[in-house]
Amino acid sequence: MTYTITRRAVLGATAAATMIFAAGIAAAQDKIQLRMSTVATETDQRTVALAEVFGPGVAAFANYEPHYNGTLFKQATELEAISRGNLEMAIISAQELASFYPEFSVFTAGYLHRDAAHQVAVFNNALMDPFKKKVEDELGVKLLTVMYLGRRQLNLRTEGTVTTPADMAGVKLRMPGTDAWQFLGKALGANPVPVAFGEIYTALQTGAIDGQDNPLPTVKDSKFYEVTKQIVLTSHLVDLNYLALSLDVWNKMTPEQQAATQKAADEAAETGRQRQLKLEDELVQFFKDQGLKVYEPDVAAFRTQVQAAYLASPYAASWPEGIVEAINAAN
Repeated sequence: MTYTITRRAVLGATAAATMIFAAGIAAAQDKIQLRMSTVATETDQRTVALAEVFGPGVAAFANYEPHYNGTLFKQATELEAISRGNLEMAIISAQELASFYPEFSVFTAGYLHRDAAHQVAVFNNALMDPFKKKVEDELGVKLLTVMYLGRRQLNLRTEGTVTTPADMAGVKLRMPGTDAWQFLGKALGANPVPVAFGEIYTALQTGAIDGQDNPLPTVKDSKFYEVTKQIVLTSHLVDLNYLALSLDVWNKMTPEQQAATQKAADEAAETGRQRQLKLEDELVQFFKDQGLKVYEPDVAAFRTQVQAAYLASPYAASWPEGIVEAINAAN
């Protein structure tokens, strides 16, 4: 059988292919843009979970585009960027929110959250509703879910054993630059120094700072163990982040898209949470194998001093009445 291909057929096929290609481009362009800014690395358990779980979960209607290591927006500038309409998503801290709203400092207080599960219970409790609403109404930012960063430990380049907060006197401890973070550093007995996350390694290496505090997975991920000598397991803060989304972007989504976005965010947070917990359990031996001294101090002494510092501070005066009791009761 012989087939004759006419010029009209070729032109028709070409036109059809062009239309299909154009339709594909249009569909891609119609998707919601979700640029996500974070100072975390691409191997951080939170960012890995977002790439593996959140991105695919919204792929039908959105393009998830992560930016790591503070390359899109620097630490503590993401909230304003979202509020101005220059960014769609970010991983933000309660400490950053406290710089706008002092009452958020209750979620930054040392030795308040008990563990990762307690964080989730608090975030989903009605006690959080006024906090979430204020951020939406005044910043145009929706807090989608809570992400477990981990139990923060002291990671020092010094050799002296730390047993109580008194042993931290004079220690130049890197803390992020917000007032809430600096206060925590002082409450631990140290001399807090504001240093951007991306500059910690060099600051430790050169002796500009004596130590830093982060969860163990972050210490490994950012290789801080290469330029430090010990890890003191104070567990002074069961740290959290919020996955923040532009409220304007959220309001433009259909109810089905909103439901899918919320589901993907919660599932990604839970995936990262479980991986982070597993890593924390495994990393003590890893750091010992790297030659670091890893030990637990008098945690009760740290807890007593830190809690007393917060309760006597202006921060506590800004906390809603009964909020500490409500947080303690959340489960």
